[in-house]
Amino acid sequence: MKKMNRRMAAITAFASLAAGGAATEAHAQSSVQLYGLVGAYVGSVKHSSGPAATFQEGGGGLTTSYFGMHGEEDLGGGNSVFFTLESFFQPNTGAQGRTAADPFFSRNAFVGFSTAVGRLSFGRQTNPTYLNMQLLNPFGSSVVFSPIVVQSFVPAFNNTIIGDTVWNNAVQYQTPSLGGFTATGIYGAGGVAGAPGVANIGLHAKYVNGPFAAAVSLQRVRTPVTAPVTEQDTWLGGFTYNFNFAKVYALAEGSQTYGKPSGAHTYELGLSVPVTTYSTVLAEWARTTRNAPHNVYSTRNTGSIAYDYSLSKRTGVYVVCMYDKTSGFGSATTTALGLRQAF
Repeated sequence: MKKMNRRMAAITAFASLAAGGAATEAHAQSSVQLYGLVGAYVGSVKHSSGPAATFQEGGGGLTTSYFGMHGEEDLGGGNSVFFTLESFFQPNTGAQGRTAADPFFSRNAFVGFSTAVGRLSFGRQTNPTYLNMQLLNPFGSSVVFSPIVVQSFVPAFNNTIIGDTVWNNAVQYQTPSLGGFTATGIYGAGGVAGAPGVANIGLHAKYVNGPFAAAVSLQRVRTPVTAPVTEQDTWLGGFTYNFNFAKVYALAEGSQTYGKPSGAHTYELGLSVPVTTYSTVLAEWARTTRNAPHNVYSTRNTGSIAYDYSLSKRTGVYVVCMYDKTSGFGSATTTALGLRQAF
């Protein structure tokens, strides 16, 4: 009960701060915005190496539910200070976070400043590898229905990338856009006494020009969560092109894990086709090949197709079907109906 009261107090303070910031906007030359998204889905869920199919309601779906607040103060001369506080939550149960292990501000919690030479921010921040992955697949950030995302980050699909989609204790620098090109560097301090090498490092680049976009990511994750300390190098690259009648996506990803020697290569192809002004068909396929000690190889194929219909600028409904098959197990199918609304 005390824990619940603390969370309710935090939410109340959060909303009050947003309202107070908005009220003083004109005087302080600053702005504060409260925003978020609520989504849920129902359906039959199963993956290839998991238990029998389960009919369930889930929070999120195409986008994980969250609420957030962003503020920025103009200091003059093209300089500003900003902050972002965002929290995941589960509308199907009302629980905070994606899981019980998440902190309150699980999606982002950082402060920084912006100048003519770029943006520098400090705190818990979304991993740019995950952001580039969102750009390069038609299902975006979905940790439920995007084949490339579930194969990369979701443990139930034997994730190829170690670590979370969000990094703690992170310092991030992003360049200004130069003809559509931006670069990002991020360092996540490990916070382990006597072990300065336990840290995460990432270098990322993105180019967007008209219908074409491309992105690359390089990261090293070193974590003491497992024993011994596990170090992994990951690379990712891909592009998208919008032909107006259809948008195509392609991505390649590789990882090498050193603590328990293993590697993985993943390839993804995707397509989004507008059917009407308000509806789009999404399709994506990802294939991962793994190698482990003693020349043990395995593959996983995951594919999704969805019909996404916009009821308004803020509200959408969708149906989705996902196929999954991994070596040594039978194929599995997930079907679901989902609804989401942004605010």
